[in-house]
Amino acid sequence: MEKLTGIAGNSHFVLGNDEEYAKWREEKLLAGKRGLTSGFVQISDPMNMRESEVEEILSRCRNTNIALYSTPPESDDSILRENLRAMAERLGMGDPEGHRSKGEAAIVALTVSNRPSQRGFIPYSRKALNWHTDGYYNAPNNTIRGFVLHCVQDAMTGGVNQLLDNDIAYIRLRDKSPDYIAALMHPQAMTIPETHEEDGTLRPASIGPVFHVEGDDLIMRYTARTRSIEWRDDPTAREAVAFMQNLLTAGDPLMLEAKLKPGQGVFNNNALHNRTAFDPSEIGNHSRRIMYRVRFNKRIGSI
Repeated sequence: MEKLTGIAGNSHFVLGNDEEYAKWREEKLLAGKRGLTSGFVQISDPMNMRESEVEEILSRCRNTNIALYSTPPESDDSILRENLRAMAERLGMGDPEGHRSKGEAAIVALTVSNRPSQRGFIPYSRKALNWHTDGYYNAPNNTIRGFVLHCVQDAMTGGVNQLLDNDIAYIRLRDKSPDYIAALMHPQAMTIPETHEEDGTLRPASIGPVFHVEGDDLIMRYTARTRSIEWRDDPTAREAVAFMQNLLTAGDPLMLEAKLKPGQGVFNNNALHNRTAFDPSEIGNHSRRIMYRVRFNKRIGSI
């Protein structure tokens, strides 16, 4: 099978390089199974992480792209924000993305909000968030490759996150049909149309592949949304998208599930993730749930 542009000839990502792919696939599936029972990395002092704590998070992100962690709950908001940035810096994530809703220390607070800039956006509501990778609507020069999600206060009910290593999604697709991978690596596989922001600015259309390879790393850009998205008009691409949607809806044996508690969080290389609805009995525009999120253009361990 023809090698996809930009992938080294001996890479396991080359379609048809079955021997290298089989070895990589076996390692990934074993790592995914171990990840289901590995629990949380206990971090005693976020401002001064131990070498063993750093290495454990880096190792998990190398193997599964996901690392759950737990820190002592912090009531001082300024210290908590400093803690998050210190941990991300120690893990080599560099400068954060300049998100429009960022606050102190470039942290975005994901909570139920009626602010004009956040009203109507599902992350700032009690609704379920469908499967996606962060920044799927970003321009190619602002690719989100990693982020940290940290629980300040959990919901009374619901608000559970599921995560799936992008490499596992790739494996499921490729095992079904290598042509699915070729279709989703097409440079015009997925388009997010241009949109007008609340402040009157125009966010241009974002056009690109679902999967692309950078060195030895697989980068994924995906959303399961069905509105304001255009998939390439190609029969194989449509089949691949349907297969992906069915996979995520049905669930994969290697999906992680966690309802994060205060002080807990997840470092990840922009893995596929979702969120269940929460606090349905709360009246009006209200919930105590607060999650802090910081997104980066670098992967974890990029130093």
